[in-house]
Amino acid sequence: MSVAEMDVKETASAPASAVAPYFFVKDLHAYYGESYIVQGVSFDLKEGEILALLGRNGAGKTSTLRTIARVATPELRTGEVWLNGQKLHDKASYQAARAGIQLVPEDRRIIQGLTVEENLTLAQVAEGHGWTVEQVYESFPRLGERRRQEGTTLSGGEQQMLAIARALMRDVKLLLLDEPYEGLAPVIVQEIERILMNIKQLGITSVIVEQNAVAALRLSDRAVILDTGQVAFSGTAQDVLDSPELRQEYLAI
Repeated sequence: MSVAEMDVKETASAPASAVAPYFFVKDLHAYYGESYIVQGVSFDLKEGEILALLGRNGAGKTSTLRTIARVATPELRTGEVWLNGQKLHDKASYQAARAGIQLVPEDRRIIQGLTVEENLTLAQVAEGHGWTVEQVYESFPRLGERRRQEGTTLSGGEQQMLAIARALMRDVKLLLLDEPYEGLAPVIVQEIERILMNIKQLGITSVIVEQNAVAALRLSDRAVILDTGQVAFSGTAQDVLDSPELRQEYLAI
């Protein structure tokens, strides 16, 4: 099946519904200064779904995540971001975070000088919202074992766990993960995958940007492939796994 045929198939099979999706972005256009980075990106997700946002280096994946999270750059000039019926494209990053959008960046941003537990409790907003420290340690036993250790001295995989756990300390509805497997050994990737599947079962919706496309697709329900800031393909994760043409043309795998 060609790429064009797959796009037609996806469009034809999409259910017509008057109910807005749980999360969707519509026609995002974002810029770094005069550099046009995100060029009309649109997609949607049901509650609890995982989306693999894929593409070659420079395709606009991280910029799309940052635009959704409403961080200062890139600048969103036109387009819409909606989560659970709430309009967020005219909000600041802290307002998007309060609404439930949590971005786990590629550099993890573990706070230097704070222990694992201090990194977690600092992220906790209020009792009754998000996970407790005890819940984190149940799902991330490695963090429980290292609760008194300074966060920046953890291994790369443990720092990634801490970054994800810190996001869960807030009332997260949409988890945005930028390169969660970067630089990690396969056994740690499998552990992160297990954690993300547990998160999915809790009904948390996620978007994963990842160069390890096959690992991200195995975990995901849907996939969007970007090419120079535009959507080149939108469909199921299985469609991409089943299509050597798609993988070679846009992902070089």
